[in-house]
Amino acid sequence: MSAGLPQASVKSQIFESLLGFLPDWVQITVLALIVLAVVASWGVKIKRKIAYRRAVRSGQPVHAAAQYGQGRGADYLGQYGPQQTQPDRQQGSGADHLGAYAPQRQAESAQQPSGADFLGAYAPPQRQGDGPSANASA
Repeated sequence: MSAGLPQASVKSQIFESLLGFLPDWVQITVLALIVLAVVASWGVKIKRKIAYRRAVRSGQPVHAAAQYGQGRGADYLGQYGPQQTQPDRQQGSGADHLGAYAPQRQAESAQQPSGADFLGAYAPPQRQGDGPSANASA
C-alpha cells in the first residue's frame, strides 16, 4: 500500500537512477548545467522578444517575423530574396507598368463610360427623349 506520497513519473525515476550511479560531484554538476541551460534559454527568449517589440515600435523591418508565426517562404531567402523597394510607395498593379501602351486617360466625366460607349460607328442611333427610357423599344 502507498504511504500517501505521490508516485514519481517513469521519466524522473529513470533520470534519478542514471544519476544515482554517478559520484556526488558529477550529480551536482549535471544538475547545475541543466538549470543553467534552462535559465539561459529563458534569457535568450526574453532578449529576442524585447528586440522584436522595439523593432515593431520603431517601424524597422522585422526579420524575426517568421519566429512569431507570421513568416512567409520569402522570409527565409536571405540575400536571394527580392530586393526591398521604397516603403513610401504603394505597390502598383500590372497596368501601372504598361508605359506607352497604357490607354489614354480621358478627362473625368460625371458618369463612368460603359461598353456601349466604345462601339463607335457600330453603336445604335440615339433617340431623342427624356432619359434612358427613351431608348427602350415600344
